Amino acid sequence: MPSLWNRLPPNLQLLDQYSLSSTSTDDTNTNTNVADMSLFSAQVHPGRALGFLVLGASLHDIITRIKAEPQRFPKLDLTFEPSAPIDEPVILSLPSNGIRLRFDGPQQRLRLIEVLEFTKNKLTYNDREVLRSGGTASPNSAGTGYLTGPTFRHIYKSLIGPTFPGEYIKPEVGDETGMGLYVLSYPGVAFSFPIHKSSWSPGKDVVSLLSSSASQPASSMAIFSGESWPEARDNLFTQTLEPLKTFPPLTKGREPVAEEIGLVRLYGGGRLELVRRFHNTPFWIFLGETTPQELVAELGPPDAIYRKNDQKMSIHKPRTASNTGRRPASTDLRDDSTDTDQSSAHTATDDSDDESGEGEAAGNVTGECFYNYFYHGFDVLVSTPTSPSQLPPSKVSSHKENNRVIPADATARLVATKVILHGNVPGSYPFNRHRRCRWEIEYLSPKPKSEVTKINSETPFPIIENNLYNEWKSIYDNAEEAKQRQRGMVLNRDWGDSPGSSCELLGGWEDSLGEKRNAGKEDEKGLGNTTLFGFPGLVFEVLNNGTVSGVTVF
Repeated sequence: MPSLWNRLPPNLQLLDQYSLSSTSTDDTNTNTNVADMSLFSAQVHPGRALGFLVLGASLHDIITRIKAEPQRFPKLDLTFEPSAPIDEPVILSLPSNGIRLRFDGPQQRLRLIEVLEFTKNKLTYNDREVLRSGGTASPNSAGTGYLTGPTFRHIYKSLIGPTFPGEYIKPEVGDETGMGLYVLSYPGVAFSFPIHKSSWSPGKDVVSLLSSSASQPASSMAIFSGESWPEARDNLFTQTLEPLKTFPPLTKGREPVAEEIGLVRLYGGGRLELVRRFHNTPFWIFLGETTPQELVAELGPPDAIYRKNDQKMSIHKPRTASNTGRRPASTDLRDDSTDTDQSSAHTATDDSDDESGEGEAAGNVTGECFYNYFYHGFDVLVSTPTSPSQLPPSKVSSHKENNRVIPADATARLVATKVILHGNVPGSYPFNRHRRCRWEIEYLSPKPKSEVTKINSETPFPIIENNLYNEWKSIYDNAEEAKQRQRGMVLNRDWGDSPGSSCELLGGWEDSLGEKRNAGKEDEKGLGNTTLFGFPGLVFEVLNNGTVSGVTVF
C-alpha cells in the first residue's frame, strides 16, 4: 500500500518483527474477520491525534490501551531494528484496522500516524466523514484490486478546504508501475494520491487532474506535528511535541495524573534527580532517606505495589549490626549489587496489592515492597533503611551533605532503598511492562574529542563500562581485582511464569501478572539471555546487542 512515508529515505531497514496478539496465544485467533470486530471510530485532529492515538504519547501507553480492546484491535505487529532497537524508529502496525504508528527510538514517543486503508475504520473531521458512506473505488496501480479512499474533490472542496500546492514524489527507481505520489499537505495532516509519472508535469493543473473522474482516490493519510509535510519530515523524530495534558479531548473528564518523569540523573551515593518533562522543579530521591509519603506526593500513588513472602527480600534488609551505619566498603559492593536473583532457590507465593492482605503481617512484617510506577518507567524498593553506595571518587571532594532532617526513629521507618529504571527495549523479555525511562550518569565525563557527549540510556554498554571502569578503578588494589569485581553474570530469560523466572532486579512483579508472551515463532526472536554487570551503586542488565535493558540504582 503506497504512502508518503514509503517514498521517503528512512535511513534504516527495519529487520525484525513479531506479533503482539491482543486476543490469544493461539495463532488461529489472530486472523479475526473484520466483520466480527468492532470498527475503530475516531475524530481526526490535525497535528495532534487520531482519536486516542495522540502524538507524543508513549509506546507503552499506546500498546497498553490497544491491547485492552482486543475486539477492536485483534492484531498488533511491532517492527524494529534488532541491532539498534532504541536508536532507530519503532513501527506499530494495526493490520486489521489499516493503521500504522511510528515512534522515535530513544524516547519512544508517537511521531507519525498513518491511515493506509480507509475502509477498515470510520474517521471523521469536524463531524464530516473522511470516507463518505459507499466510498470511492478505482483500480489500483497494479491492476490487481481496488483502492477505496476519499477523493481529492471531497477533501479539497468539502472536508478541509483549499491549501497551498503540494509536491510530487517521483516513483522509485525500478518501479515498473510508474506511479508516483502527489502529497496534498495541510497543517498537521496530509493525503497522498497516486499519479502516473506520464500524467505529471511541473506546470500541470493538479486540481483539475485530481478532480477528474479518472483520478484515483487518496491512498493514505498522515497526521504529524508541523505546518506542512515537507517542513515536518526532516525533524519528524526529534522535534519537541506539546504536552499531552494540553490536548483537551484526552484529559476531559479524567483525574489529573502526575507529570511524567522525562529524565533521571544519577549522581552516585544514592542520589537521583528526577526531571519532569515540562516542569522546572525536579524531585530528588535520596536512597536510605526518601519516604513513601514523599514518593506519593511527588510521583503520585504507584500503579501497583508488589510484595514478596519469601526470603528473596532478605537481600534488601540491613546487614549485621556491625555493618549498619557505615558506607559499604568497596569489597562489599560487588556481592550486594550482583546478588539480585535468588529466585531459583525459592518457590514461595507472590503477593500483590489486589490480593487479600491477611497474610501480609505474618509473611512481610516489615512492609517491604516495590512501588511499581509503570507510567514513569521505574520501580522503587521501599524497605528499612540501608546505607547507600559510596560516592564516586571524582566527586568525594566536592560533595556537599544535604540538609534533610533525619528523624530519631529512622531505623524503624520505611524508606526508598533501591530504584530500578526500565529501558522498555523492543525484543527484550520485560518489553512493555513499563514506559521507557531515560537516564544519565552525571558523574561521568567522557574524554575530550569523544563522540559521546553524555553517558546515558542510549549509550552502548561497552562505552558505559569503559567510563565506569576509569571512574572506579582507584578503589581497587589492582586492575585484576577491578576486572574480577566487574565481570558479567548471565541471567537466564525465558517466557515462563515459574517463580524461578523472577528477578529482584526487575522488582519481581512480572510473576504476579501471570501474563505470557505469544510463544509463536515470531516471538522467539525476542528470546535470549541477558548479562548483569555491577559497579558501585549500579547494576546494568545488558542485551546481547550491547543495549542496556535496565539499571538498578542502590
